[in-house]
Amino acid sequence: MSCGCKTSGDSAHSCGPKKTANGCENVNTCGNSYKLSVFDWLSNINNPAPNRCDFVEVRFKNDRKSFYKNVNNIPLHIGSVITVESSPGHDVGVVSLTGELVKIQMKKKKFSEESALKIYRQANQKDLEVWQEARKKEDGVKLEARKIAQRIGLEMKVTDVEYQGDSSKITFYYTADNRIDFRQLIKDYAGAFRTKIDMKQIGFRQEAAKVGGIGSCGRELCCSTWLTDFRSVNTNVARYQQLSINPQKLAGQCGKLKCCLNYELDSYLDALSHFPSSSTTLDTEKGRAFCIKIDVFKKKMWFAYVDNSIAWYDFDIDLVKKLISKNKKGEKILPLEDLKQPETPSQSIDLIQENNVDRFEKKNRNNRNRNNQNKPNNNQNQGQEQRQGQGQPQGQKKNRSERQERPNRPEKSENPNTNSENQPRQPKPQQQQQQKAPVDNVKAEANPDADKAQQGNPHKKKFKKKYPPKKDKNA
Repeated sequence: MSCGCKTSGDSAHSCGPKKTANGCENVNTCGNSYKLSVFDWLSNINNPAPNRCDFVEVRFKNDRKSFYKNVNNIPLHIGSVITVESSPGHDVGVVSLTGELVKIQMKKKKFSEESALKIYRQANQKDLEVWQEARKKEDGVKLEARKIAQRIGLEMKVTDVEYQGDSSKITFYYTADNRIDFRQLIKDYAGAFRTKIDMKQIGFRQEAAKVGGIGSCGRELCCSTWLTDFRSVNTNVARYQQLSINPQKLAGQCGKLKCCLNYELDSYLDALSHFPSSSTTLDTEKGRAFCIKIDVFKKKMWFAYVDNSIAWYDFDIDLVKKLISKNKKGEKILPLEDLKQPETPSQSIDLIQENNVDRFEKKNRNNRNRNNQNKPNNNQNQGQEQRQGQGQPQGQKKNRSERQERPNRPEKSENPNTNSENQPRQPKPQQQQQQKAPVDNVKAEANPDADKAQQGNPHKKKFKKKYPPKKDKNA
């Protein structure tokens, strides 16, 4: 049996043995079972018999609700499927609210007790089967109805289709900008669907409430979940909240201004009551200044000169009130740039370092800095070597190339950078004199030109390398 629990009245849901005379066990009274349901906070309280309320709120497809009178005193609970009076025939719905709260809802929606229809009985198996078969046809009927309206050339949109519980009537909900002539349309619908036709025009907001969807905030639409009425929203609401008049951002799924713009309007109006008027002007020694912007959260107002509106100066509202009082006395205030006080930026310490984006890159950054510090030293050394090479005359360059071709000398005492540990043990003075003589003779025989160059340049420095380059045979 279909009771509509947890499925917004969907007939495809079946409770099976869980459905009893007391209602469905899956239906809660917390307001989560139905769309636009009412929280029954008196569900656990037993009312005395003489003061018992005879009216029941019954819910049909989507957000359509109505109130019916329980003339036969049938024991009804939230989730009970009942058969109610309709014109023509009867309809099938689900009980959504019982008890004393029904009178409060009737008073809120201005529903008269005299116009309330009566409840026939609890729905039997035959009523439920006919109702479920009718609900299965609705999608196909909606598509066929749109094709017929398009063939006739009517500027309208069929939003939803609802069958009555006994399949004796079809209600078409449509939206249109202009008035529609239904004479030909109703004839075509009656010939195609072979039943009574009822046309109801709804607004764009009611269409969004019936269809449903996800808003820009990421939640379900308010009109399809909990809003029971639609209040007017105009552009002044956005201006009070300092929002840019952008239709793409301020419009909802229905194409109209969002209903949520009214939620915070009272808070903004309360905050703006402490601000001076936005049309305030200040008489300064440099000229007249006007208010160009207001920040509700920071409690500041921006002013600019009439002649030069590019430069803006922000002041607290307390200071602005003092400046306005001076102007009322006939005194001109100082220029805006003199009144502007330098702001002291408040430095916040983030102990956890959650707001630091580069908190994982500190190690790499330190390594880069170290490498950058070493790079200029290498460049300086290379520059010094180049300068020394450029400052030498051509004769010295030749001698240098000749010395590079010499074999390594056994003596390393002339190099001051060598460590004492790497140096070989020095022989005795007599052995040194004996060893120097043959080495000098070898030098003189191998490089006679180098001796002449040394005699010509006595102040020339001797350059030695540990690893001289190899000789190029092709040179």
